[in-house]
Parts: sequence; C-alpha cells; structure tokens
Amino acid sequence: MTFIEIKNLEKTYYDTSVATYVLRGIDFSIKKGEFVSIMGPSGSGKSTLLHILGFLDKQTVGTYSFDGKFINEYSDDDIAHVRNEKMGFIFQTFNLLPRMSALDNVKIPLLYSNIEDKFWNKMATEALESVGLGHRLNYDPAKLSGGERQRVAIARALVNKPSVIFADEPTGNLDSESGGQVMKIIMDLHKKGHTIILVTHESYTAEYADRVIRVNDGKISSDEKVTQKININKFKK
Repeated sequence: MTFIEIKNLEKTYYDTSVATYVLRGIDFSIKKGEFVSIMGPSGSGKSTLLHILGFLDKQTVGTYSFDGKFINEYSDDDIAHVRNEKMGFIFQTFNLLPRMSALDNVKIPLLYSNIEDKFWNKMATEALESVGLGHRLNYDPAKLSGGERQRVAIARALVNKPSVIFADEPTGNLDSESGGQVMKIIMDLHKKGHTIILVTHESYTAEYADRVIRVNDGKISSDEKVTQKININKFKK
C-alpha cells in the first residue's frame, strides 16, 4: 500500500529578488512499513525534503500525498494532529529539555494528545524501557551519555505509537558504538512495522535501510534497493 507519494516536487526560497532552488522535480513513493534512507551531501536538499515529508515545511510546486490525502487538503489543525499522532521525529541534536527528566521529556508529545494524563507515566516508561533505558527514568539529560540522550529522543518519538518515524542524521553526534546501538533500535522498530525515513550523508548509515534514495543538487540521482544489509546483531541496546 502506498503511504507517501510525491510528484514533481520543487522547493524554492525567495530572498527579495533572489530565488534559491533547493528541490527540483522530485518523484517517488514509499509503501507502509518500508525503511528508506534519503542520502546526499550537505546542501543537497535532503533535509528540506524531510521537512516537507514531516509537514514541517511545504513545497513550492508539485503534490504530496500522505496516507491517501494531499497535504493541501489538510487544515492547520489536521497538520498539527498528524504530526503529533502519526509522525515521530528523531534529530541529530536530540532536542531534549535540559531541566526535565528523561521520563518528562518523553511525555512531552502526550501533552498535545487526546490521551488522558493518568496514562502518561505508564506510556513514557514503556517507551523508555523499549530502548533499554528503564533504569534512567529520573535522570536529566546532563547525566546521560550522548547515546542515551538519543535513545531518550527515540522513546519520545515512539510514545504516541506513530505510523512513520523521521530520523534526521540520528547518529551524527555519536561515536560508532553508540551510533550502532541507535541504528539497531531503529531497525527493531522497522521490524515491528514502523515506516522509517532516515536522512543521512553517510553511506554506512544509509545501508541499514531496505532502499536508498540519493539526492544531489536538489534532484534524485538514484533510487535503489540495498542488496547487502549491515549486521546489527553485534550492537546491544
């Protein structure tokens, strides 16, 4: 089943009379349950593309269909609801609130949901346990390693049980061991049925996916299946 589909997508930024063309004629579709990497060098347009897919920005030209509905058919309230209920986001910089515990950071998406607050602690605890941090519930980010902070961010992305997880350079600030642990968690999420869209400039990270879409100068240069998957079993949570 086609979950995400974009056609002839373009993104242009205007500064007074100067136009900067970031994306040019992008076409692809993603099925529900796929794990897709969007790979390209810095400045290629891959992060802008992720922001459009995650309803954080809008295209200038072209169409974007998410879960059977075009983005221009969503109201602002619909967009906010979809982002909170159906999408989870993992960023390179973690984006954790420093004065809140791991548990409270993970509960943040629930503040904007329709879920009764009496369930929040249980849901956040389960999310942290799923990434191997059940023993770090009351730690604030300063007391956690970089890998642990990213796992808290993953738990936060998971707490609303989203349909799709967007990961923007999730291992960019981590050493190889911590990065491998994070990618193992993302692989496990994919095996549980989550659609994963990963943005990276690193080929060894991209190849955890089933498919790699390469972007250069705002255009797709290739869209290929990964034939040799990386062994993730050496990494522990």
